[in-house]
Amino acid sequence: MTQVIHRQCRPYRRLLAGLAALALLLPAAALAQAPQADVLAKPPRDLSPWGMFMAADIVVKAVMVGLVFASVLTWTIWLAKAIELFLARRRLNAGIAALAEAKSWSDVTARLQGGGDAIGALARAADDELRLSADALSPEGVKERIASRLERLEAAAGRRMIRGTGLLATIGATAPFVGLFGTVWGIMNSFIGISKQQTTNLAVVAPGIAEALLATALGLVAAIPAVVMYNIFARWTAGYRALHADAAAEILRIVSRDLDRGAFERRRRAAAAE
Repeated sequence: MTQVIHRQCRPYRRLLAGLAALALLLPAAALAQAPQADVLAKPPRDLSPWGMFMAADIVVKAVMVGLVFASVLTWTIWLAKAIELFLARRRLNAGIAALAEAKSWSDVTARLQGGGDAIGALARAADDELRLSADALSPEGVKERIASRLERLEAAAGRRMIRGTGLLATIGATAPFVGLFGTVWGIMNSFIGISKQQTTNLAVVAPGIAEALLATALGLVAAIPAVVMYNIFARWTAGYRALHADAAAEILRIVSRDLDRGAFERRRRAAAAE
């Protein structure tokens, strides 16, 4: 009878032994998962732009600072060149209007030669050539020499007006690649952190990747306005040079008109008689 009871109780003893072993294993499993639970319980890092910048690697920080400086420089050039071009175009339009009202070269010299703007420089250059050619007033030769002087002044004005915009082209071409370098560096550091912590938990990986992608975003923020502004300034400078060419053509017409009238020859003879 006793043996029968033992045989019937044997399965229950085995079940109790299994439950006891499981009770011993549960604390160990809980301890093993405690670090993972701690990671998940920790509040996420500050993922605002400033927080990501402060938590970034020193190389990524240097890239971000350089890109922010390039963006500030882009907008500074934009403001300075826009004001310069606006004022220069307004002076040119006023000078062209004054040239259109002039009836002779004497009117031009009286109105514009003393000015310090582009029209005044064109008028002085033409008047200097007329003085130098006082003893060789061949109409075609004088007009050719004046046209040569005015073309050089037009080219110099165009170079002066486009000065500084080449930096916009440089920023537009290089800023995305500089930002991409910061991104690659930051992601590489994220993978190094993954290997050190031996976890692929998103809370561990995400901040480093976000910091890296911020560098790419800053590169685009610096590059896109620079490219747009460079193209705008190229068109504005072409328009400015066209206005400069219109002013030079107006001066040449006035000089040609006076040469055909013989006004310079009479003036030269009167000066010689005095």
